[in-house]
Amino acid sequence: MKNIKRILKYIGVIIILILLLVLFRPTWTSNIKGDNSISVLEQVKINGTKQQIMIRGRDQNNPVIIYVHGGPSVSEIPYAKYEDLLEKDFTVVNYDQRGSGKSYHFNEDYSNLTADVLVDDLLELTDYISKRFGKEKVILIGHSYGTYLGTMAAYKAPEKYEAYIGIGQVSNMQESEIDNLNYTISEAKKVGNTEDVKYLEGIAEKIHAGESVAPRGYVGKYGGATRLINMSDGDILLSREYNLLDFIRYNNGVAKTQAQLVKEIFDKPLPMIVTKLELPFYFVMGKYDAMTSYNAAKNYFDVMEADKKEFISFEQSAHYPLFEEKEKFYRWMCDTFK
Repeated sequence: MKNIKRILKYIGVIIILILLLVLFRPTWTSNIKGDNSISVLEQVKINGTKQQIMIRGRDQNNPVIIYVHGGPSVSEIPYAKYEDLLEKDFTVVNYDQRGSGKSYHFNEDYSNLTADVLVDDLLELTDYISKRFGKEKVILIGHSYGTYLGTMAAYKAPEKYEAYIGIGQVSNMQESEIDNLNYTISEAKKVGNTEDVKYLEGIAEKIHAGESVAPRGYVGKYGGATRLINMSDGDILLSREYNLLDFIRYNNGVAKTQAQLVKEIFDKPLPMIVTKLELPFYFVMGKYDAMTSYNAAKNYFDVMEADKKEFISFEQSAHYPLFEEKEKFYRWMCDTFK
């Protein structure tokens, strides 16, 4: 009996040690070979709080990209594997926004977090990165919710950026969500899924009133999020850059901040804030995007003023054209900026 108790005790200790190892295992980003390469994952203090940045590139003399993730509050550092081609000819800076992913701190209050605060963070990060690499200007890329922040940052401080690129561009949120719902219902009808059609039509009134978004689970189910790749929470848990504690931070950030930030996009539509940019800008949209509507983004693009602007369609992609058709996106980036 004593031996059994001793064995169970040892097993318990081993289980605890394994859990601690998974929870707190070291995180890193894979090394890039080259005399002037860079591959770092580190925290820097930006606008009064520590924020996680990841910088990767083969040659630090290359043009610098600052990539603003979407969500809100959904870090894209774990998906850096899709940026391997860009790293050949650009230095790519990813960061977890305040209250997101590895930048979520359990002792900080995010109840009053707004887009204005996140834009101020982005502008200060831009200054830090420009100084670090000796660049007068950098390229600003926003994705999904990151385009809401990126568009405002480019509007407030065009002198800091060579160009702004909006991928999965946010526009009029209510218009976009109605489009997203209609797309999802149409796709459900095509495959004869009457239960999904009934459910989606049942919530249409709330979405038309601007009180809700098209349910992302259904959007993803019918190819409105990704079509050529599979993205899941497994990518986060299995990435070098995140451990289990970071995954807990990630989910806490989504739970604590996403709803209030989404409400702000409804209350303050981007077309009511920014109608002109004093720098070149590009909207890069997947044809099947039902997270940020292709048609709504095109309508916004048409009324936006700039000396140079371009709307680029990726015909095989949904919400992640830079990942889904990464070779095409890489070639376009090189043709445009190199």
